[in-house]
Amino acid sequence: MAWRRYHDYGYFPPSRPREAKGGIKAHSQRGTFGESWWAKRWIAVLEGFQIGARLGRGRSYARQGQVLSIDIDTGLVKAKVQGSRSTPYDITIQVKALSAANWQKLIRALSQQAIFAAKLMAGEMPQEIEQAFKGVGLSLFPEQLQDLGTDCSCPDWSNPCKHIAAVYYLLGEEFHRDPFVIFKLRGKSREELIGLLGATGGKTTKMDTRRKSTPTGTGAKVPLPPEPLAVDISSFWSGSSLPEELFGEVRVPSVPAALLKRLGGFPFWRGEERFLAATEEIYTQASPRGLEIFLTWR
Repeated sequence: MAWRRYHDYGYFPPSRPREAKGGIKAHSQRGTFGESWWAKRWIAVLEGFQIGARLGRGRSYARQGQVLSIDIDTGLVKAKVQGSRSTPYDITIQVKALSAANWQKLIRALSQQAIFAAKLMAGEMPQEIEQAFKGVGLSLFPEQLQDLGTDCSCPDWSNPCKHIAAVYYLLGEEFHRDPFVIFKLRGKSREELIGLLGATGGKTTKMDTRRKSTPTGTGAKVPLPPEPLAVDISSFWSGSSLPEELFGEVRVPSVPAALLKRLGGFPFWRGEERFLAATEEIYTQASPRGLEIFLTWR
């Protein structure tokens, strides 16, 4: 009877969730969530909403692996969380995307400092970027609860509930792995943002695709025939050395595993060791050795 009375007022006493198999467990098993400043900033936004004990239960859900799946799209997060009922709850978190006009203002501001593009392409989030957002009257992170549209199919009327909080915490860890996820929620994918930051803004020159030709006595031009293949096929594999300018400057990258940092790791990677941490050491050791082999072969 007591449970029914609480239910009538939209309050549900704490209950033990069903065991979730194959759920996404948080890396953080104690203490605070998020290692990078931007992940901590996202978590701080959630914890600043003053939603009481639901935060603690949300952390427990995230650490126990009660979140079964998380799908991230432009301005939208969809997730499934196993609660106390047999059917997992459906979660949606909407983040207001920036308008095209606001993105133009922001890209102009970011393009004025090359460090922004350089760090983002290396998989890092420059802390000064928040000032760039504020400089054009925008915010990288939600500033108030009304900036987020959250919904859960659970019977708890409180919003955000513990299930939404669990997803929010895991998103913070995902932001640490791939800072571009934050921009995706704001309306631009990794590829779009890098393309905009890398654009020169000038006119591009079209490559001259006209075929070479030779003049004839009549004034008409006749295309040159293609160069014939070698008679001895084996000579194809033992041709002359390639021109030096083909290789450009060959050196050990100043940023280890820059390509991986640009591509990002596996979404919600849950191996015993961080994917990027493990592979970065391999790249650090392999790059000098690869350069040595290349110079010897060259």
